[in-house]
Amino acid sequence: MKRLPLLAKAHRFLRPNVKPSAPPHRIRNSGAKVVVIMGPTGCGKTKLSIDLASRFFSPRAEIVNADKIQVYRGLDITTNKIPFPDRRDVPHHLLGEFTPSEARPVFTAADFRGSGSAAIDRIVSRRGVPFVVGGSNSFLYAVLAERFDPGVDVFGAPGTEFCTELRYGCCFLWVDVSPAVLNRYLERRVDEMLGMGMVEELENYFRRNGDRSGECVTEMAIGVTEFRDYFRFGGGGCEKNDAHYEEAVRAIKSNTCQLAERQLGKILRLRDAAGWKLNRVEATSSLSAAIAGRKTEAAAIWEKQVLQPSVKIVKKFLTE
Repeated sequence: MKRLPLLAKAHRFLRPNVKPSAPPHRIRNSGAKVVVIMGPTGCGKTKLSIDLASRFFSPRAEIVNADKIQVYRGLDITTNKIPFPDRRDVPHHLLGEFTPSEARPVFTAADFRGSGSAAIDRIVSRRGVPFVVGGSNSFLYAVLAERFDPGVDVFGAPGTEFCTELRYGCCFLWVDVSPAVLNRYLERRVDEMLGMGMVEELENYFRRNGDRSGECVTEMAIGVTEFRDYFRFGGGGCEKNDAHYEEAVRAIKSNTCQLAERQLGKILRLRDAAGWKLNRVEATSSLSAAIAGRKTEAAAIWEKQVLQPSVKIVKKFLTE
């Protein structure tokens, strides 16, 4: 897959001599401390949150999901939800908990502001440490900004005014990966998801929803729309080298990389326009080793370049 030009262009703004255009964020409610782990899809946010929560901040750490697709129940493989065994007994909130209804078909950013805040407050009341983790930057902004207007998409157009005041004391960890490496990894991850049963999961989804599938909110999940034609033309009985199958897989890989591109653009706007002080940790080398199949080396690099720096940052934040 070709390197995405916008994602590559965005990385030029990571140079040290580029300064944020907004002042550092101001905290209105410094009583509660929240660790926020952000980054594009596939960068390792979930892995980092579990490593931190289970190995260094257990049993106080609890994770609040901030992925606007993973908040919905179902399609666990397609939406790449972390399986229960891999959660290492770390409590998770708002992960696969919402079921759409006619009265409430969509879980909005405003809904996340309410539900996410309630989860954070409950964790803090137990003297726990909330880890808000996810790639949906609109959800992160909704729950963290002091002033939030649900009728305004701050990411919708250049020049939109961001609120620079935060509701909590926040420690931002931004897991970053170079575009070329991330794109290769995302392609490989799609293949792994297919091997885990993604097609069978989608086949069951289309069988349950039939012609109504286009009306379901889970259409937002990458993979649903892309595989519709495959099943529409008899996918269940076709060989997986069928042209519709191959086209669906290509579209999923392309759309996933484009999602990462958009997410990076929003992260940069939160840094530059909202003034969020982001602690960037570099996961490129670890992901490169993982792609090459060097698992032991990948784990060692992750420990040294991603996990240990993150531990130091979070510990300093919590003890200030």
